[in-house]
Amino acid sequence: MATGQLTIDLDALIANWRALNALSDDRVETAAVIKANGYGLGTAQVARALARAGVRRFFVAVAEEAAQVREVLGSAVEINLFSGHMRGDTDMIHDLDLVPMINSIDQMLRHVEALPGHRFGVQLDTGMNRLGMEPSEWDALRPIAMEQEVTLLMSHLACADEPDHPMNREQLQVFHDMTGGFDAPRSLSATGGILLGPEYHFDLTRPGIGLYGGRPFEAAQPVVRLDLPVIQIRDLDPGETVGYGNTWEAEEPSRIATVSGGYADGIQRILAPRTSLYADDVPCPVRGRISMDLIGVDISHLRHDPEVLTLIGPDQGVDDLADNAGTIGYEILTALSPRYSRRFSQG
Repeated sequence: MATGQLTIDLDALIANWRALNALSDDRVETAAVIKANGYGLGTAQVARALARAGVRRFFVAVAEEAAQVREVLGSAVEINLFSGHMRGDTDMIHDLDLVPMINSIDQMLRHVEALPGHRFGVQLDTGMNRLGMEPSEWDALRPIAMEQEVTLLMSHLACADEPDHPMNREQLQVFHDMTGGFDAPRSLSATGGILLGPEYHFDLTRPGIGLYGGRPFEAAQPVVRLDLPVIQIRDLDPGETVGYGNTWEAEEPSRIATVSGGYADGIQRILAPRTSLYADDVPCPVRGRISMDLIGVDISHLRHDPEVLTLIGPDQGVDDLADNAGTIGYEILTALSPRYSRRFSQG
């Protein structure tokens, strides 16, 4: 098989959800964010595993993602849409019993006119300037909302991965100001907010990246392993080069493995200079440029020729790769290719 194998540890996923759930008291519900194909791992399998662990409320980005979750889990769970009630989504919201997080006056009017009596949540902008109603909009619509079935008032923290950032407390205060006196459950925290402490938990938390083993949840169990098969091995003499542009030249006799994987699979070209693949626990540096489907790897120091090399595993996690690329673990995870053979492990 010439495709990489992505192994997803569903037991670790569940353990991470339980660990984050344990950080709140029993009055706080812990939901789960499974947008972007379950952060690149597979919506159906991730949703089933979390539902078996006890999750009863899920968050996705758009209605099409919600349809997948509803098909897999049926009517036993609540599915919330961060995008709110978009034009053209009315039938799906009604037929699939979805809960849109209303983001604007236009969305509010669309929802109450098209689906009178259908429950919804409200997303409030407490300073991130991304999604949600600003204080002046909310002041205008609050009387209308109080007459409807509002399931949740929520906002999103901009700097929760930096515990000492002053924006956290500023948003917390704005959220209190905007929601005080409104009789509906409240939610402010995703993974980073959960780690800020109980003051930020309110009635419901919405962990995302922490479930999948990423920062800022440093105690998370790793969920993902990526092994890439070796297609060919060749010996190079000093002066020979590897890959496009001759960017790496052998200074001594070298043995180079060509593995199946590249930027079409979410392995970014920028990773090459700082990244190794692993044969068991032995690092094998990338040589030359990462191309669309292939990567050259130096195995000169190995005692045997490997059949596979590990890009994500015990010695190099998702956040390590993110550091090498100057990005974040979210981007590494959500870029994982559909070409990979996905294997889900669960005890």
